[in-house]
Amino acid sequence: MLAYLVKRVFQAIAVMFAISLIGFAIQDNLGDPLRALVGVSVSEEVRDQLRDELGLNDGFVTQYLRFLGNALHGDLGTSYFFKEPALDVILKKMPATLELVLGATLIIVGLSVPLGVYTAIKPKSILSGIIMGLSIVGISIPVFLTAILMIFVFAVNLGWFPSYGRGEVVHVFGSWDTNFASFDGLMHVLLPSVALASIMLPLFVRLIRAEMMEVLQSEYVKFAKAKGLRPMRIYFVHALKNTLLPVITVGGVQIGTMVAYTILTETVFQWPGMGFMFLEAVNRVDTPLIVAYLIVVGFIFVVTNTIVDLIYGLVNPTVNLARMGA
Repeated sequence: MLAYLVKRVFQAIAVMFAISLIGFAIQDNLGDPLRALVGVSVSEEVRDQLRDELGLNDGFVTQYLRFLGNALHGDLGTSYFFKEPALDVILKKMPATLELVLGATLIIVGLSVPLGVYTAIKPKSILSGIIMGLSIVGISIPVFLTAILMIFVFAVNLGWFPSYGRGEVVHVFGSWDTNFASFDGLMHVLLPSVALASIMLPLFVRLIRAEMMEVLQSEYVKFAKAKGLRPMRIYFVHALKNTLLPVITVGGVQIGTMVAYTILTETVFQWPGMGFMFLEAVNRVDTPLIVAYLIVVGFIFVVTNTIVDLIYGLVNPTVNLARMGA
């Protein structure tokens, strides 16, 4: 297990190196950062002087090595717009995004398991047909359209929920302010969380259903039924446990994907998180902030996938044995 963990760490370092290289390489195609900094009325002499001061006239290799050396010390550059370290700006926006992802994850887990199990147990029932039909609709509709529709129905027409912002938040520690400690905060986070969950919820319902239907045909489930075990114990203990491995595999990747999908959700709901900050950085050609965002999101993907691989061993110990044998 230790050897596998060391191997995964080295793989994570290699992936992060590739992400940093790609992220840094695309910044030249994002536009001229000096336009956002000084406008168009500044003379060429001043522009050249600023380019020298910012190191923009250096070669690509020189700029990247300088960036990589600074990144190893936790310095991902200074935001042109905020005039402060890009990593600090992202860390201030991160709690809002992580709470949005947490809210969506709770909705996905809370609904996908019972719905997936029910549609597998009673695949021919009317309710199962409705659930599977809605799942197709959910997969087909883009998240921004779902978000706009929810705002129109529940915020504008019915007036049940606020349509934008985080509302009242409660300070926890550092730069972390939470929505989950006040009623107003919960009301603000609910709609964007549901909109974000609408991307993955149909996928998980269909995945759990497919895996569950396959497991229900296995011999050990038939043996459990023959022993007279309660149906709920068979479904939720014996059968569901053996459907979790592929669900965890997909879930680990999709949770990281939701961090990226928050760009659209946060834009529609004006949610002050990393995704909304990223779009503003693109509009301002704030290249240090853009590159820092890509690296941080890539790091979240790498960490999430590593944790998922380690959880495999808790769900199915034979996975560790196979890896150690390899």
